[in-house]
Amino acid sequence: MAQTYQAQVYVTLRPSVLDPAGTAVQSGLAQLGFDGVDRLRIGKYIELTIEAADEASASQQLDAMCDRLLANTTIENYRFDLTLVNPSATEVVSA
Repeated sequence: MAQTYQAQVYVTLRPSVLDPAGTAVQSGLAQLGFDGVDRLRIGKYIELTIEAADEASASQQLDAMCDRLLANTTIENYRFDLTLVNPSATEVVSA
């Protein structure tokens, strides 16, 4: 029986890649008086649910999704967290 997992995916630029968006936001914050901000980087956050036989299978599928579409692995790194969704919370009970 498949189980449902909640996934949180974090995609960030590799440290060696310039981040013009991060530089622009850091500059904007400085103009607003937030001078203590250093090394600001912009990334992506993705949430999804996935059905899989077990956590290892869900992790393997999610890794493939990130490699093939969710992250540009040439310039980005990614990591993800998986949480088993409580099956009783998602079941529909009919009378």
